[in-house]
Amino acid sequence: MKNFSYLIEKIKDTNITEYPFSHIYIENFFNPLDFQNIIEADSVNTRNFQNNEEMFNSLFNHGYKTIDFPGCISDVDEYCDWHTNKNTSKQMNTACESFGMTLRLMEPQSEILIDLKNFIESREFNEAIAEKFNIKINSVYSDHGIQKYLDGYEISPHPDIRKKALTYMININPHSSSESLNHHTEYLTLKKEYKYVESFWEGNQEYDRCWIPWDWAESKFIQNQNNSLVMFSPSNNSIHAVNAKYNHLQSQRTQLYGNLWYENFDSLQNVEWENLIISPTKANSDFQKSLSRLKPVSILKKIKSKINIFSDRTKHYSDVRNRK
Repeated sequence: MKNFSYLIEKIKDTNITEYPFSHIYIENFFNPLDFQNIIEADSVNTRNFQNNEEMFNSLFNHGYKTIDFPGCISDVDEYCDWHTNKNTSKQMNTACESFGMTLRLMEPQSEILIDLKNFIESREFNEAIAEKFNIKINSVYSDHGIQKYLDGYEISPHPDIRKKALTYMININPHSSSESLNHHTEYLTLKKEYKYVESFWEGNQEYDRCWIPWDWAESKFIQNQNNSLVMFSPSNNSIHAVNAKYNHLQSQRTQLYGNLWYENFDSLQNVEWENLIISPTKANSDFQKSLSRLKPVSILKKIKSKINIFSDRTKHYSDVRNRK
């Protein structure tokens, strides 16, 4: 049985980085031999298909199943119809332009992947990652697996919902040119004019965090390095996103992906990004209606008053110009 305990030591020894938000980043996470054996395993090294039908047959034969996953559908026929002519795109979220598909390896067959599965399911590993981010292990449960993300997979910038206690992503791409392909996770910050959204999430814990449009944020780092790990505990500024546009017949974006979820977590109210738009031109119309639907929301009430002041000043200056 392969001993992966050295990975725990790497996680413990890595300092938490605060930019663009609190996280750890480790390159060369697996040692070279382990990594080579992982990406050469039959169920990871799935490449060079002639068409989607051949690809899906191979992935299913290797033990993958489509899963319900953010930004994705699970119906193969529907996905293939979309993928044939993408001008018939079906939006999964109003902040996105396309939709994709994610498959998870349910029962690995190769020895190294079986050992890896047993390791990431172990109490030792999950205690270590929980401790790294000051999470009580008895308050969470784990969810993890090797996953493949097909062309069209898109999740617009988002910080993750509050029920998620921790997430990690490890690139295990078998394609030699994977680092240059357009399918990697981006880590972002909100633009200055949209920073108020973080304040809203901070001041209104009864509302869950939502996806936001791409043009509300700016990319600061792309995790394209193969055999790299990013791990963080979601917060109001842990903005990340993916927009995969690549040829998945040559090779599929592959990750060892995992989460810790809070066991007992009350359901929250949802506020979508459309309700968070602040525009002086809409201060007395659509935005006012949005605010009234969101009451009581302390942060937005403050924003509303500032917008009213701004609107009054704008009207005053306009009147002065007209009198001249």
